[in-house]
Amino acid sequence: MKSVPIALVAGATLLASGAADARPDTRAMTCAETKALIQGRHAAVLTTGPNTYDRFVRQFGNECDWPEVPISIAVPTRDGPCRVYRCEEPVFDLPG
Repeated sequence: MKSVPIALVAGATLLASGAADARPDTRAMTCAETKALIQGRHAAVLTTGPNTYDRFVRQFGNECDWPEVPISIAVPTRDGPCRVYRCEEPVFDLPG
């Protein structure tokens, strides 16, 4: 059995681990940066807490699958709570 040079294995491991982008964290960005990121990508999966993340979308776009619509929610950012949008099914309160 041939031995594989350690530098080759280390390089391949580093390349594989660097290929995946880290998920942006809203807590490390300002509200303006968070909104610009979502607007620029049309939709983005962002970390919002130590163990939480979600997919956020533009307010006016077609990033939500029917019957979902963009619903405003607040996420933590470096400069305080920030209103952004995520896809949810609308809840209608029908008169009864």
